[in-house]
Amino acid sequence: MTLIEFLLLLLLAAIIGLLGQALAGFTTGGLLVSIIVGFAGALLGRWLARELNLPEILAVSIGGRTFPVIWSIVGAALLSLVLGVLRIRVRG
Repeated sequence: MTLIEFLLLLLLAAIIGLLGQALAGFTTGGLLVSIIVGFAGALLGRWLARELNLPEILAVSIGGRTFPVIWSIVGAALLSLVLGVLRIRVRG
């Protein structure tokens, strides 16, 4: 994986993390947190789609690795929702 491919992957993860947080209605931090939420959302979304036997929708290939965009956004939104609810409980 080249440096450009790695940076593109980070940019895609950041965008997906931001979209997931926006859909969930909870923001959990800055750009670095959005990247982490994007990658974790990709793992969660891919696992969820595989368990429910759903097809990959809008998969992007960067550096020989596929990144399922739609399921990543769904996973990031679910993860952001859980983190937001846990954050409310801890503060409340």
